[in-house]
Formats: sequence, structure tokens, C-alpha cells
Amino acid sequence: MLDRLRRGPFYRYGVGLAAFAAGLAVRAVLAPWFPPGFPYVTFFPAVVITAYVAGRGPAVFCSALSLVAAWTWFGPPGGFHWNVSTAVGISFFIFVVAVDIFFIDGMRRALDRLEEERLRSARLAEARDLLAQELHHRVSNNIQVVASLLRLQADAAADPQARRGLAEASQRVDVIAVIQRQLQALEGDAPPFRDLAAQLLSDAAQAAGASIDLVVEGGEAALSPQHATPVTLVMLECFNNALEHGFGGRGGGCIEVRLDQSGAEHRLTVADNGAGPPAGFDLKRTRSLGLRITKAMAAQIDGRFEIVRDGARTVCILTFPGVPA
Repeated sequence: MLDRLRRGPFYRYGVGLAAFAAGLAVRAVLAPWFPPGFPYVTFFPAVVITAYVAGRGPAVFCSALSLVAAWTWFGPPGGFHWNVSTAVGISFFIFVVAVDIFFIDGMRRALDRLEEERLRSARLAEARDLLAQELHHRVSNNIQVVASLLRLQADAAADPQARRGLAEASQRVDVIAVIQRQLQALEGDAPPFRDLAAQLLSDAAQAAGASIDLVVEGGEAALSPQHATPVTLVMLECFNNALEHGFGGRGGGCIEVRLDQSGAEHRLTVADNGAGPPAGFDLKRTRSLGLRITKAMAAQIDGRFEIVRDGARTVCILTFPGVPA
């Protein structure tokens, strides 16, 4: 309502009248200090202000009033007489105010269009963010439904090996759902990788019934969307592999997870002090589903995955290129 009033003719022409009155009052007060031949000095600012605030029509209205008032009360001694000097003075005033009105009104209209485009862009961005969040939410819910179906199928499976495979698949799908929920956050608001890793690995250890000392370091920044799922799945596979083969599923050891994001290549390490891989282990020839998934995830982000023995520790290393700034 207030905005419509300000854009209405009464408000706009009222601004022009008020600006003219102010210019007239200032000119009257300063008349003793102005030499003859300067009737328009205080009216130019009135026209400029009117053109900027109210637009072209009110500025022309203010100019006309200013011209009449200047020559009526502050013109040459003896009153108004049409001659060359009068024509030059009036022409000069009209030329100056016309240029002022043209450029200032054009600038104001351009600013108005720019503001309209800014508001339109803001509305489009808000709608886009809402649609993206709704999409992420629906995808996350659908993934959780798949994980729940896999858990139900695992509970119903009679074959222990099939039950275990379905349970592992359900866990992997659950991780993807968690990552998808993290991607709902707007850019810059996603939590650091360290916090996500600590929560996921603590839940995984609890679900496995293993008691371990877990250390999570580095990963102060959030992972990019293209890296989030592969890197997190690699970390979880290495963690589960350490629980199952390093500690025999019972725990009692230490697992250290570190993500170094300082260089052009990022480096994820998962180290444990468990039993380590068996003699003759060859990562390239392994038939383990978890390790094959790990290698596939590494290849997806153009990374390299390796397992090395460092003294009494087994270290899984994922090296992958960072996202350019």
C-alpha cells in the first residue's frame, strides 16, 4: 500500500512541488548575497532531486515552476522583458535542466529495472533451492526405503551368507542415504567431513558390537558433492574390513582415520593395529566384494587405492584429486 502511494502521481508531483518550494525559500533567504543575473542557482538542485526521486514528469513540473518564479522574483531589475539576454538565460536554464532530467531519470529507470531483475533472480534462486531440497529429501527417503527392504530381506534369509550380504548391502545404502541428506545443506553449510566420519564410524562399530578406540583427524572441510559418496563408502569399507579381519569382529584395538585436504591431491588413510592381511595378499586379485567396491569408488573419482603394512599397522590409502577452488 505504501509503495503504491509513493509511486502514485500525488506523491510524485508533491515531491516536485516540495523541492521547488525548498529551492524558492533558499533563494529568497540568500537573495541579498547573490549578485544580479543568478536567478536559477538554487532551483537546479530542486530539479535534480525531483528527477531522481520522482521521475521525469514531476521534474519537468518543478522546472516550469522554477523558471516562472526565478524570472518573477529574482530576474533582472525592472521586471521581465523579452530580449536577447532573457532568451539566452531561459534557453540556458531549459538546456541544463533538460540534460539533468534526461540523464538522472534514465539512471533512475535503469536502477529500477536492475532492482526488479535482482528481486526476480532472488525469487528464482529461492524456488530453485526449495526444489533442490525437495528433490534431495525425496531421493534420501527413497534410498532409506531401499535400505529398509534390504534389512527385511536379510532378516528373512535362511542362508547365513545371504543374510550377511544383504545386511552389508543395507548398510552401504544407509550410508548413501546419510550422504544424500548432507547434500541437502546449501553450499558452505555442509558439516566437516570429520564430524560425518566420526558419527558414521561410531554407529558402524556399535552395530557390529565392537569396542575400539576410534581417532578421526583432519577433514576440517566438507567433501564436494562428487566426492562425498565415493570417499565415504571407501572409508566405511576399510573400517568394516579392519573390524572383521583385523580384530575378528570383537574390537579391542585402535582405528585411525585421517583426511588430508591441504594439497592438490587429497589423501584419506584408515589405519588399524589389527592382524593385517594374510600372507600373499594381492589387492589386484582379491575377490572380496568390499575391496572391489572400494577400487570401483576410487576409479570413479580418478583416485588411487592401496593397502600397505606399516610396522604393526595396516594402512588403507585413498588418494584423489581435490576440487579446484
